[in-house]
Amino acid sequence: MMKKHFLILTLSAILFTACDSGKKEITISSDVYHQSMEKLSEVIVHDIFSPPVASRIYAYPSIGMYEILAKADPAYKAFAGQLTDFEAIPEPTEEVSYELAALEAFLKLGTNFIFSEDKMDSYKAELYKDLRKGVSKSYFNASLVYGDQVAEHILAWADGDMYKQTRTFPKFTVTDDPTRWQPTPPGYMEAIEPSWSRIRPFVIDSAAQFVPERPTDFDMDKGSLFYKEVMEVYDVANNLTTEQKEIASFWDCNPYVMNVTGHVMAATKKITPGGHWIGIVKIACQKEETTPMKTAAAYALTSIALADGFISCWDEKFRSNLIRPETIINKHIDEEWLPLLQTPPFPEYTSGHSVISNAAAIAMTSLFGESFAFDDDTEVKYGLGVRSFTSFIDASEEAAISRLYGGIHYMPAIANGVTQGKALGKYVVGKLALENKSLAQKQD
Repeated sequence: MMKKHFLILTLSAILFTACDSGKKEITISSDVYHQSMEKLSEVIVHDIFSPPVASRIYAYPSIGMYEILAKADPAYKAFAGQLTDFEAIPEPTEEVSYELAALEAFLKLGTNFIFSEDKMDSYKAELYKDLRKGVSKSYFNASLVYGDQVAEHILAWADGDMYKQTRTFPKFTVTDDPTRWQPTPPGYMEAIEPSWSRIRPFVIDSAAQFVPERPTDFDMDKGSLFYKEVMEVYDVANNLTTEQKEIASFWDCNPYVMNVTGHVMAATKKITPGGHWIGIVKIACQKEETTPMKTAAAYALTSIALADGFISCWDEKFRSNLIRPETIINKHIDEEWLPLLQTPPFPEYTSGHSVISNAAAIAMTSLFGESFAFDDDTEVKYGLGVRSFTSFIDASEEAAISRLYGGIHYMPAIANGVTQGKALGKYVVGKLALENKSLAQKQD
């Protein structure tokens, strides 16, 4: 009887081993990470998340991906202890593929922050079908379990950033004050995220750390500086060159443009400003053929700069609460006038594009260098062309001035927004250590 049991146990062990036979090695290229980020962007566009909210959705999954890969790479430093309130991720309890675990954490986190979870689930199922081939089942599953553990760790951290609480805060109150922001046509949408300054920053000390210069005092007397700034918007918008129109459209990045024809209203969905810069990360990484580790570092550092940039900018927007050019021009100068771009639904000062683009450009420059030329094809899928830039700063400054061409910002919001974004970006880069320089240089 004992021999029979021994034989059964032996056969069971052989069968289990045969079923679980396969390599304990999974190679995931940077292209898979790019593809997964593109999928997340696609869902963000589909679900119509506002620019500030989209920046949060990019940041947490990018941090999860980076943190797992950094655990296996001594050339890079963990974010634990560097980002606000962020503690070390758990250690794996079994042998795992860090590259697969990083992918799993990214996908799980991304799925948690969007509405169309089915789109991410379907994408992951197809992706994993190929990745599983020839790989030990227990090794593959252990890697997924570890990725899920890290994702849960980061979700618990994200739970304390005040996002959920701000969903219940009062809406922005519009007054009759002629200097203050008012909803604009055609949708007359309410102000987006008036409490975003309450979101916990990732690196900056507080939302108010980079308060810009005060906007020009409101004064519609024809000799006043403010009146001149209003007329500058009006005159530039009425005399745009073909290239200026192309620049404005290229950097529009309005996630929800309302198109009205008679009594019919339809929406055009576009990528957010942060999503455009996430696309530029992909372009830079592919040009340099970065490793998965540096790819993750580029996404993480850029998304953190973007997220803190939105927190800083939105703090100022709802402090100064300045009226948009469209409202002023229609009331005082030309009631039929329309800007080239649809005015976004939040106060004017400072320019969000100016702040976040320059913060992102500083972050990317720290990783790829000051003279990194590239062709930006991020907007091709949205019906726009390709624009070429000599550097990330070159691109960020064009993104900033595009808002004047679009007719939606006065020049101080643009110029002071550039200053605000660059200062914030330099702070993030200086405060957040990613690489152990000596080891990273050896590996390159």
